[in-house]
Amino acid sequence: MAVAEAQLYSKVSSRPWGRGTSALLEPLLAKGFPAHLAQKALVATGQKTVEDAVKWLHSHCNDPSLDDPIPQEYALYLCPRGRLLSRLQNFWRESKRQCGKNRAHEVFPHVTLCDFFTCEDQKVELLYDILNKVGDSFSQIFPPSIFLTLHASPSYLGFFIDDSQANILKDFAVAFSTEASALADCHVKPSLKQFHLTLAHRFYPHHQKTLEQLAKSINPGEPCQWVAALYSRDMRFVHYQRLRVLFQYKPQHIDELMINAGDLIYVDPRQQSEASEGWVIGTSHRTGCRGFLPENYTERAYESDTWVKHREYVFDTASRSFTKTEKEPNVKPNGEAHNLSMSRSATNVVSLQNAALRRGVLVMSHGERVDQVFGKSWLQQCLTADGKYYRADLNFPSSLPRQKDSMKQFECDPPLSCCGIFQSRLIGEALLEQEVTVSSVYSSPALRCVQTAQHVLQGLKLNQKVRIRVEPGLFEWTKWEASRAIPKFMTVAELVEASYDIDTSYRGNYPLSSLVPSESYEDYVSRSSVVIKHIISACPCKGRGVILIVGHGSSLASLTRALTGLRSRDSRDFAQMVQKIPALGMCFCEEQKEENKWQMVNPPVKTLTHGANAAFNWRNTIMED
Repeated sequence: MAVAEAQLYSKVSSRPWGRGTSALLEPLLAKGFPAHLAQKALVATGQKTVEDAVKWLHSHCNDPSLDDPIPQEYALYLCPRGRLLSRLQNFWRESKRQCGKNRAHEVFPHVTLCDFFTCEDQKVELLYDILNKVGDSFSQIFPPSIFLTLHASPSYLGFFIDDSQANILKDFAVAFSTEASALADCHVKPSLKQFHLTLAHRFYPHHQKTLEQLAKSINPGEPCQWVAALYSRDMRFVHYQRLRVLFQYKPQHIDELMINAGDLIYVDPRQQSEASEGWVIGTSHRTGCRGFLPENYTERAYESDTWVKHREYVFDTASRSFTKTEKEPNVKPNGEAHNLSMSRSATNVVSLQNAALRRGVLVMSHGERVDQVFGKSWLQQCLTADGKYYRADLNFPSSLPRQKDSMKQFECDPPLSCCGIFQSRLIGEALLEQEVTVSSVYSSPALRCVQTAQHVLQGLKLNQKVRIRVEPGLFEWTKWEASRAIPKFMTVAELVEASYDIDTSYRGNYPLSSLVPSESYEDYVSRSSVVIKHIISACPCKGRGVILIVGHGSSLASLTRALTGLRSRDSRDFAQMVQKIPALGMCFCEEQKEENKWQMVNPPVKTLTHGANAAFNWRNTIMED
């Protein structure tokens, strides 16, 4: 057990469980659930309904920590509703699209009244009574409108609250903390600092101007109803990452975790040394169970997605009316509406309009390579005794392109598998569906990259219209080559003879002869920076559309970070990051011409995720007794 977790147990293990009963607790006791588990289930579900608590108990029947007496942590926030909330949600989405995720995206729009504190499960209902009591006492003096002033710095952007109004909010927070300390035996610290509503935090300094421009579109005087809301979180997982499951996974081994689409998973980045590549160790928020799960079945979630909303007090001021006819969207804790189909459609339209007006660079890793599926000795499985190629599995390519030298060159320069070809064409079709205009295509000289570019162009219906420029400088970090030598790639003439749409007039900025075996990380980063700058300068500023670059997993970081002006990662962090990039992983950069810079935004199409499909032998599987 971790030291910090052991300290939590020691703090609460000696505390007796209360005997207070409520309208929700009695039915659970009647069903035979122990009092401490019934109270724990009610708290974990926000004390909404008996059905929710029963469902939680059934889901956590195998939770090893079910009997642990660790309480939840609670926080009191002042949250906006109405038109102001809608404007803030729009800012959340657009700032993430244009500048990427920052710390503020982890939590919904709020003003902190009381930061997180612990409360024993049997005393949580007292907090609800205290919130109502203190809310009633302040309802007549609560400001009819709150004045917000925009404040910006290189690492923070948000609204500050006028001092006279902030003093009333501070008095409210102090009153709540005093009552909670006296009646519920909680150590509550009210927020006494400058009251503020954060818009962005811990962002890159070069994003400050863009974020400020977005923030200025928010009218802080929009009609708004303020709500004091009580939230809780599991204190054991405060410093963990959150993942959201995209696809169901049924365990194949005893140490794997059963996950369903929509599940939330807690992951401790410090405990991943036991996990093999492509897997993580996580704890399910839904079941409390822990195990291995495939990382590519998940996406990053927000911190507040795992929080539970308990009760709220609505400040209904006489000078400001708020009716349900405004049809406020059903809001998640992270500030996004449950039904985003309309807003997503609008965002897509804006993205496509921007893509039509600005240059873009889409950096893509190649599709599934054949040795990734069948191992380094894949070629031996496909050669007859007289050295002729045959298809030993349907995922092997139907044929190999001709080379002047021995076919053994393919061992160091493997082609795509059939699934890799399908993946590439599927991405091209998706780009076509989104009306993405590809004006230029550059590829690493590796055969798998040239093939990926070829089949993406086929999906786009641009084959023979846009030709592939083979750029040796786009090859991956040569230190990772198992042979410790630069592969003997197919020549431009051989690629043309094999019917690949190659731009024969193009002369690479980085000749093949300049590639050095086992180059240093600094040399690779420098090479990538030089190549991306040459590519951008070769494609005229007047030209519109997307420059497609097909490279390797390493290309996604080395090219885009150089283009956007970010410093390179540490070599060890870089290697770990590249291991997480799947086939056809994509990064998209958009030119901000008025600011003379490039910034990373969401790619124009979604990523491609699929499961493994193992080899099958019917005789050994079906016929074997």
